Amino acid sequence: MSFLLDPFQSVVMRDAFVIGVFVASMCAILSCFLVLKGWSLMGDAVSHAVLPGIVLAYIVGIPLGIGAFASGLICAVSTGFIKQNSRIKEDTVMGVVFTGMFAFGLVLFSRTPSEMHLDHILVGNILGITASQFWQTLGMGSLILIVTLILRRDLLLICFDPGQARVMALPDRFLNYLLLGLLSLAIVVSLQVVGIILVVAMLVTPGSIAHLWTDRFDKMLQIAVASATGSTVIGIFISYHIDASTGACIVLAQALGFVGSLIFAPKYGLITKRKGLRPGI
Repeated sequence: MSFLLDPFQSVVMRDAFVIGVFVASMCAILSCFLVLKGWSLMGDAVSHAVLPGIVLAYIVGIPLGIGAFASGLICAVSTGFIKQNSRIKEDTVMGVVFTGMFAFGLVLFSRTPSEMHLDHILVGNILGITASQFWQTLGMGSLILIVTLILRRDLLLICFDPGQARVMALPDRFLNYLLLGLLSLAIVVSLQVVGIILVVAMLVTPGSIAHLWTDRFDKMLQIAVASATGSTVIGIFISYHIDASTGACIVLAQALGFVGSLIFAPKYGLITKRKGLRPGI
């Protein structure tokens, strides 16, 4: 019993559980849209592209979140512009843009004297968030959740059937950019928890797990949130007892959850396919 209760004796650990579960839920909901729209690489691109914005914000003396959000939007908009005005495919454009911006951020970071720790930016520091960062994360994350859930039907339509969205006179271009904005903001919110690199997994894995279990979007959201929050709790427990990186343990738990779903999911798991069973409706 002490194995389960010991982490809750510390205020730092209790805050880590609260903020970790909250961020995991937020990322899981967005993950469903990204997986359906085929934007998984976009999350990778934007998460890496925020680094120069963070460094420039530090140099100018403004909140780091503002710089990160602006840099992520620049990456997303630049990718769309280059794709529309060249023959290069979207995934190739994203690879060029985000690696270039990430490299620019590394150069800026190496030439800027500061007390920032690059490892905290890359892999997060959920156990070191301040009270102000705790409430900022809850506030910004709540905004993302509210907007996403209110517009989930419209966002689902542009992800699943853009042509039908245009027929229904939905502002598809605005909704696409809104989704990109929510993605950028979610990455900024998640930086303190898992950092630039590991946030990619939190924005991709839960939706991928849920997609293996169901074809219904509402149920997909529920499964994604359940898998993400469960992995977060397990990851924090493991990191506490083995003294390992909390963000890495969370993502590793999610990865194991994906492997289990890939094998045992009743609709599209490997066992179901091997047995030749027809997935239920």
